[in-house]
Amino acid sequence: MATRVTIKGQVTIPKAVREGLGLRPGDEVEFVAEGGGYRLRKVVRTNPFSRYRGVLRGQAGRRPDDLVRQMRGEIGGRIGGEARR
Repeated sequence: MATRVTIKGQVTIPKAVREGLGLRPGDEVEFVAEGGGYRLRKVVRTNPFSRYRGVLRGQAGRRPDDLVRQMRGEIGGRIGGEARR
């Protein structure tokens, strides 16, 4: 597939390529030098909050104030399976 470069240096990524890469508006792509040319690649960033997903599982029904006091060490126990440091 071919496309033209505009005067501003922009190109339109063909629909088949966007669909193949799973690109949606707002996604980032990068150009990787490879074998004398460049390859287009979708940038996949990990969600910085994903490692915290499920940390409070098992705490349902507890009062938020009690959870905060426990995290502060005002009352004993552990939150989310990790010991307080």
